[in-house]
Order: sequence, then structure tokens, then C-alpha cells
Amino acid sequence: MLCLGWFSYSKSSSIIQQKVADATNQTTKENAGKLALLLEGYERQSLQFVTDQTFLSNMKIIGAPATTEEEGEAVQAITAKINGAALADSAIESLILLPFERDKPVIKSNSNLNMSKIWNAPMLKTFEEGAGKVVWLPTQLKGIDGMRLNSTIMLGRTINIAHKYYLIMEIKLEALEQQMSSVTLGEGSSVYVVSPDNKIVFGPDLTKVGTDYPYPHGNVNGSRTIDMAGTKMVSSVGVIKTNGWMVLGNIPVSSLVKDTKAISRLTWAMSAVAAVIAAGIGVIVMLTVGRPLARLRTLMNEGEKGNLTVRSTLRQRDEIGQLSDSFNRMMAEITGLVRRTNQSALEVLETAATLADASRKTASAASEIAVATEEIAGGATNLATESEKGTDLTVWIGTQVQSVISSNARMGESANEVEAASRTGLDYMDELIDKTGQTERMTRAMVDKVDKLKESTYSIRRILDVLGNMTKQTNILSLNATIEAARAGAAGKGFMVVADEIRKLADQSRQSIGIVGEIVGKIQGEIEETVHVLSEAYPIFREQNDSVREANHIFGVVQHNMNDFVDRLSSATASIRQLEDAQSTLSLAMSNVSAVAEQASATSQEVASLSNEQLGVSESLVRLSNRLEDVSAQLRESLSRFTVD
Repeated sequence: MLCLGWFSYSKSSSIIQQKVADATNQTTKENAGKLALLLEGYERQSLQFVTDQTFLSNMKIIGAPATTEEEGEAVQAITAKINGAALADSAIESLILLPFERDKPVIKSNSNLNMSKIWNAPMLKTFEEGAGKVVWLPTQLKGIDGMRLNSTIMLGRTINIAHKYYLIMEIKLEALEQQMSSVTLGEGSSVYVVSPDNKIVFGPDLTKVGTDYPYPHGNVNGSRTIDMAGTKMVSSVGVIKTNGWMVLGNIPVSSLVKDTKAISRLTWAMSAVAAVIAAGIGVIVMLTVGRPLARLRTLMNEGEKGNLTVRSTLRQRDEIGQLSDSFNRMMAEITGLVRRTNQSALEVLETAATLADASRKTASAASEIAVATEEIAGGATNLATESEKGTDLTVWIGTQVQSVISSNARMGESANEVEAASRTGLDYMDELIDKTGQTERMTRAMVDKVDKLKESTYSIRRILDVLGNMTKQTNILSLNATIEAARAGAAGKGFMVVADEIRKLADQSRQSIGIVGEIVGKIQGEIEETVHVLSEAYPIFREQNDSVREANHIFGVVQHNMNDFVDRLSSATASIRQLEDAQSTLSLAMSNVSAVAEQASATSQEVASLSNEQLGVSESLVRLSNRLEDVSAQLRESLSRFTVD
């Protein structure tokens, strides 16, 4: 009953929780849709400014060169349109047209804004990254400039009409609050609006608006159970498609399943009643069944201890009475069986004693024969073993000798190959010495050429200095000519033009000479680096030449040593072949000895095997006799426990 009640409670709780969670999820998504319509209305309102022809015309007047009066009229017209839009919707806190360039006029519907803080706000960078699209910002507790009395949300976009402007619309948080005030999910529930960066846009506690949402999110495709400040909550998510904000609805699990507590209370009450009834039935069963069974259990314990004279006196007509009669008949049968078994045990005990004595005598004789036979077989086996070891040893020596001969042959071939490689190496080293010498001479010649090139660059530098001085003189002459032409008045205008052209030509020459000087400077620097590298490389080439000559000498020494090694290897091979002939003779003799020893060992082992079999049979017979005697004694001892008279 407890299991059924608990299953009913769990199942009903689960069903109710799922149904309410689905309803909560649907409600959350519907409210997300309503908020999306609300925010889309403000986006369309911001778009009306961009598509309004009068607004565009006035913005072009502000951006284009115009008289102060025209620009003032355009600013007044745009200000009137912005003020009209702000007055038409009480939820709009302010509308601002903020130029990228600070020298352009700022147009706003709220004259109390602190523009210095707005200019330095990081949100402008966010609007600019939107590239003309609407960008929504989460709740600002004190407005756009941090000095408002109302918390606001903002949308912003950039517009490019003659000049770039930010269009910023600041909306009171009351607009969201009015929309969300009618949303109730149930007792103890809460509804939040959270931005994609996990900031609280709206919530039941307005003091936490703008802070991080501290709890895990639900599932967009369904509900999810989360832990919210120690309370299990069912969380649902609805996404506002306009800007990606999320509507999070949370409702306590306890409020969903509180109506199912009645099932739990009813289950415990019925279980208590069932327990009382079961206790009464137990008392009745104990009086009618338990006590007679206890008396039978006592009689059986007496029979277990060996008292076969006990009998039951119960005379009931039920199953207990039938069990009592069966117990009395069983005890009578066991008593007769014990008497017959006792007589048989006495006879078996006498026979076992006689058989054990005969078995001991047979086993003693077989043991002596087996010991002598084993000694003979052991000697023959040892001889055969030693012969086989000698044969194996001679075979192993022969194998090793063959391996040494093969190794000597391969070593001879390798030595010849090394000698040939040494000769080839000497030839290659000679060629390498010649090429290294050529490389050294070429490097030395390159160092000389680079030094000459360096001197040439110094000559070019001196020429450039002379040209620079000439350019300066030309510039001075053109200046003097301009002054003289100015003194001459109208008659010197033509000469002034010529002097101006000469000055321009002198400036161009000076710039060209400067560029050529930089290029020559770079070339001179690279030449100096090349001279430095070649100076460092020349000693390395000389060291390489010395190393090559030393390697050539080492190859000559290796070739001489390899010739001596080949001669000594030939002498060792001849000595090993003589040792191989002696080993063959020894192997033949050891094979003959091993054959004779194996034949003798086989005959001795056959005799020892027969003796061991006889000994084993005798020992088995003795063990069986002893076992029979022990079993007879144990049987007699076991039967002595029973009382039959």
C-alpha cells in the first residue's frame, strides 16, 4: 500500500509539474512575443526619421555649407519633429541626434541632458559597430547620462546624411514594467528579462536591474528545473526575436505539487490501519499455529541431540496434528535403522582390522624392492644424461665454430669493402681540398671587390653633398630673384614666375637628392654588413681547408690499418678450420657413448616402473584398510550418540 501510494503521489506530481511547466513555457514565449512587438514599434519609429524626406532635407542643410539662418531653421525643424515624437509617446524619455564631429549641432528633445558624459559613453562605440542597424542596450539605472530619475533602456543606430550622426532613443523602463505587470505564473513565481550578455533588463527587484542574472537559464525548447537560492524552480525561456533578449519565467516546484500532498497523507493513514489489522492477525496465528510448532521444534531438537525415544502428544485434527503423527512415525523408523546399522558396524570393524594387518606386510616388501630398482635406474639415467650433455656440448661447439668461420668470412669481406671505401674517400678528399682552395680564393677576391664598392659609395655620397649645396644655392638665388621681381613691380611679374619655377625645381632636386642619399646610405650599410660577414667567413674557410687536409691524413692511416687487419684475419680463419676437424671426431665418439647409456637407462626405468606400480598398489591397499578401520570406528562412535532403549 505504501509503494502504491508513493507511486501515485510521484506520478501525479510529475504529471502536474510537466503540465504547469508546459503552460509556463507557453506563457513565457507569448510574453516574449508581446515584448517583441513593443520593441519593434520603437524600431519602426526610429526608422521613420531615416525615411522622412523633410527630415533628410534638413539634415543635408546642416551637413552642407549653408548660411547661419538656413542651418538654424533646419535645426529648429528637426528639433520640432523630435519633440513631437517624444511628446506623442510618454514612454520616450529622450530623443537625441548626436553628430560624430563635435563641431556640428546636437539636436535633443530633453535639454537637461549632460552631454559631456554622453560624448564619453562607451555605448557610442557599440552603436557605431552596428553599421546602421538598430542596437539595443540593457537597462541604465540613472538614464543615458547617469543623472536621470528613471531607469531607461535605449536603442541606437547610425545615420549617414551628409555627415554621420547617432540616432539615440531613450525609453523608460516603465514601458516594460507595464507590459510585464499582467504576467503571473503562479504563487511564488518571478519573471525576468535578461540580455544576451546575462544582464538583468527587468525583474521583480528593480534594485538589481543592470546586474548579472545569478541563476542558470532554462531550456529554449522546453522547461528546466534549476536551483534558485536553495529553492527548486521550474524555469522557462522565451526569446524576444527583435533583439535577442530573453524572458525567463521561474515558478517554485513546491507550489506545483502542493495539491498532491493529500494523496501522501491518505497513503500514510491507510498504511497505519493496515498495520493494526496485520498485528491482530499475527496474534491469532501465533496462538493457533506458533505454539504447537514450538513444541514440535523442541522435540526435534531432542532428536537432533540423539534422543530417539521422544514422541509427540499433540492430537489435533488439522495440519499440525498430521505433522505430529508423521514425526512419531519418523522417529520409530530411525530407531530401527540405528539398531541395524550398529550391528553391521561391529562386523565391518573386525574385518577391517584383519585386512589392514595383511596390507602392511605386502607394502613393506614392495617398498624394499622399489628402492633397489630405483637406485639401478637412477645410475643408468645419470649416465645417459651426462652422455647427452656431452653430445649437446660437442654439437654446440661445432655450431659456434661454424658461426666463427662465417663471421670471419664476413669480416674479411667487410674489411675489403672498408679498404675500397678508404681509397675512394682519399680521392674525394683530394677533390674537396682543391675545391676548398678555390672557394678560399673566390672569397678573398669578393672581399676586395666589396671594399672597392664601399669606396665608390663614399664617392657618390660626396657628389650628393655637392649637389645638395648647389640646390641650396639655387633656392637662395630664386628667393633673391623673387624679391627683385617684387621690387620691379608689374615689369617683374614674368621674372617672378620664372623664379618661382626655379625654386620649385630646386625643392624637387633637394627631395630627390635626399631620397638618393637614403638609398645610398642603405646600400653603404648593406655593403658594410657584407664586408663584416665575409671577414668572419674567410677564417672559417681557412679552418675548413685545414680540417679537410687532416681528414685526408686520417683516411690514409685507416687504409693502412685495414690491410694489416685483413692479413691477421686470414691466419685466424685457418686455425679455426683445424679446430672444426677435431670437433667432428669428438662428436662421433660422444654419440656412441650416449646410445649405449640410453639403452641401459630405458631397461632400468622399465623395471623401476613395474616396481613402483606394485608399491603403489600395496600402499593403496594399506590406505584403504586404514580408511575402512577409521570409518568403522567413526560409525560406531556416531551410533553411540543415539538412545534406542
